[in-house]
Amino acid sequence: MTEVSMIGIDLSKRSFQLHGMCADGSVGYRRTLSRGRLLAFLARQPRCVVAMEACGGAHHWGREILGLGHAVRLVPPVYVKPFVKRQKNDAADAAAICEAASRPTMSFVAVKTAEQQGRGMLFRVRDLLVRQRTQAINALRGHLAEFGLVAPRGPAHVGALAAALDDARADLPDAVGELGAVLVEQVAGLDGKIAELDKELLAQARQDPDVRRLMTIPGVGPVTAMAIQAFAPPLDGFRHGRDFSAWLGLVPRQHSTAGKPRLGRISKMGQRDLRRLLVLGAMSVVRSAGRGGAVRDPWLADMLARKPKKLVAVALANRTARIAWAMTTRQQSYRAPAPNTA
Repeated sequence: MTEVSMIGIDLSKRSFQLHGMCADGSVGYRRTLSRGRLLAFLARQPRCVVAMEACGGAHHWGREILGLGHAVRLVPPVYVKPFVKRQKNDAADAAAICEAASRPTMSFVAVKTAEQQGRGMLFRVRDLLVRQRTQAINALRGHLAEFGLVAPRGPAHVGALAAALDDARADLPDAVGELGAVLVEQVAGLDGKIAELDKELLAQARQDPDVRRLMTIPGVGPVTAMAIQAFAPPLDGFRHGRDFSAWLGLVPRQHSTAGKPRLGRISKMGQRDLRRLLVLGAMSVVRSAGRGGAVRDPWLADMLARKPKKLVAVALANRTARIAWAMTTRQQSYRAPAPNTA
C-alpha cells in the first residue's frame, strides 16, 4: 500500500471512510472500514497525521489514535465545508478533511481529555434537568391557572402552588388533584437531583485553583467557571483576549468591503453554552449595579449611562471573557477597577 503523509477520516457510527493523501497532495488510497477494524488498520500504518472533523466521538477517537503514535488534527466542520467538491458523500468529505487539515493557516481543535469531557457532561446533564424542571413548573402553573389556582413564576413559588392545590383538592376533579400531585412530585425530584449536581460542581470548583481564580470575577460563579474549563480549549492557545471572545461569538459580525468597516450584531459563532452563561452572569451584574448607590466600575457606569442594559450585558460578557483569558494565561488574581472619584 502507498505510504501516505496524512489520513483523513470521515467519522460515523459504524462505517468510516478513509482518504490517504501523499506528501505531494496526490491520492494514496481510499478505503471504507468498519468500526472494529479502524484502530487495527491505523496501527499498521507508518506514523503520520490523522485528520478528522471535530464532531461527536472525535475526541474519543483522537485519544485512541494518539495512543497509536499518530499526530491528530481536529478540524471544525465549518472549515471543512468549503473544500467539499461538488457531490456530498463520504469519500468527498474525507478528501475535504485532508485538504482543510493541510492548509498552513488552518485552526484546529485541541483533543479533550476524558476528564474534561466528563465535566462537560456534568454541566450538560444539569442544564437538561433545569430545562425539564422549568417545563414541569410551567405545565403545573398553566393547568392549575385554569381552575383559579395561580402563583408567581419561578421554582421558589412551587411550594405555595402545591399548598394551594392541597387546600382546593376537595373542590377539584379527582384527575386534577392526582395529575397536579404528579407534577409537584416531579418538580421536587428534579430539585433534589439539581441540588446534588450543584453540590458536585461546587466541590470540583473548589479543588481547581484556576476555577477558584475565575470565580472571583463579578458575574462568574461555579457553573460558569467550570463551563470554561469544560468547553473552552486551553486559553494559552489564544494570542489575545479578543481571540477568545471572538471564539465565543461575542464580537461584532463584520461585513466590511472596499476599506469601509461595517460591524453588526455579535456573530454568535462560538460555544453557545458558555456564551449564554457569560451573558447571564453579566446581566446579573448589570441589574445589581447601582442598587447600593453609585456604580463603582467607571467603565460600567459610563456604558449604563449611554446604552441599553441588554447591550451593556453583552459588552460586559465580552469584557469578562477577556479578563478570564488574562487571569488564566498570566496566573493572576482579579483586580477590581479603581472607582471613579471625579
